[in-house]
Amino acid sequence: MVYTDIAIVAFIASIIADRFLIKSKLLTRKVFWTSYTIILFFQLLTNWWLTSKNIVMYNPDAIIGLRIASAPVEDLFFGFALVLLVMNLWVFWGKRGIQKK
Repeated sequence: MVYTDIAIVAFIASIIADRFLIKSKLLTRKVFWTSYTIILFFQLLTNWWLTSKNIVMYNPDAIIGLRIASAPVEDLFFGFALVLLVMNLWVFWGKRGIQKK
């Protein structure tokens, strides 16, 4: 599997987890999209810095080729999946009373 495939699978899996497994339905909440917008700004800034300075490089055969802020568009899919899944797990564990002692 190439990076594009992994990013798309992660994107779809995080949506399925939100809607059907954890059932928190964060995607329907304004607070999620507000939070994600803030995170997205910093993700694009970080991606731009890392890729434009050649600190992080991608194999051209593993990505689509479309870039946003100098980073592959796949990074946006993967970043979205990470943010959505982490927020879903936070809700999931919060409902079950798992707290730090």
